[in-house]
Amino acid sequence: MWRHECERTFVDKLVNNGDKKVFMDILNKTTKEKFREALNFDDEQLNTSLLFADFQREDVFDEYGELAEVAPFVYEACPDVESIRKLVNKKLEGYNEKFPSKKMSLVIFDDALFHLLKICRIINTPSGNALLVGVGGSGKQSLTKLSSYICKQEFFQVTLNKSYNDSHFKENIKELYLKAGPMGQSVTFILTDAEIKFETFLEAINSMLATGEIPGLFIKEDRDIIPLQQKTVYMKEAGSKGEDPSPNLLWNYFINRVKDCLHTVLCFSPVGTKFRERSQKFPSLFS
Repeated sequence: MWRHECERTFVDKLVNNGDKKVFMDILNKTTKEKFREALNFDDEQLNTSLLFADFQREDVFDEYGELAEVAPFVYEACPDVESIRKLVNKKLEGYNEKFPSKKMSLVIFDDALFHLLKICRIINTPSGNALLVGVGGSGKQSLTKLSSYICKQEFFQVTLNKSYNDSHFKENIKELYLKAGPMGQSVTFILTDAEIKFETFLEAINSMLATGEIPGLFIKEDRDIIPLQQKTVYMKEAGSKGEDPSPNLLWNYFINRVKDCLHTVLCFSPVGTKFRERSQKFPSLFS
């Protein structure tokens, strides 16, 4: 698990195979130095690349076919690649049944499976956001939608039309904030570079990822009402007794809850100059 988490924390952020090989060499060397004697394993056993997933347990149904117990998310090793692929294909069938109009015919080959597990790992982690880079048609959106379904989250994408503008975009994000904050609902927000009609969209996302807040998103009335909506949840979660929490404390609690529950997945293509230009203009998107 330690090796797996090192790969998730470091290798996933590296952009070429040369850098990844350098890191894997360091990882293998460190594994041998630190674990060989303690575990009495040979090199092949030590340099394992076990896959991990948190959706391997199944829901429990009673004799009438009613859902009795929702399966908990427990992050544990997969027995082998084929068993987790079989489970993902079963989840894909469930997705297609639930969303017949958005049916996906995906082939879960090895690379697609590995990327899906990484996306699930990210969006099922509090404050987890992802940047997926690949040419159009490589499966970034499809794998994200399936991951969101597997993680029992709602996924959202903007629907562009001729009149869609900055205020519509902010209104959509405001709705997501209200789902993720007061309701505590986990939401996957997918944004592709084709949906960035104006660069101001990226300014909003940059602020959201940097601080959790977008300037001008909420009017004064919202800033008065939202803390009141959060009060009961805050008192219950914090186990507070006695003094009432201040509106400022409740507002910060709301923003932190949004940051934990709203997972932004940016699907960008590296083709052309925009990818490079945007990485310089909007550092939070790329960090």
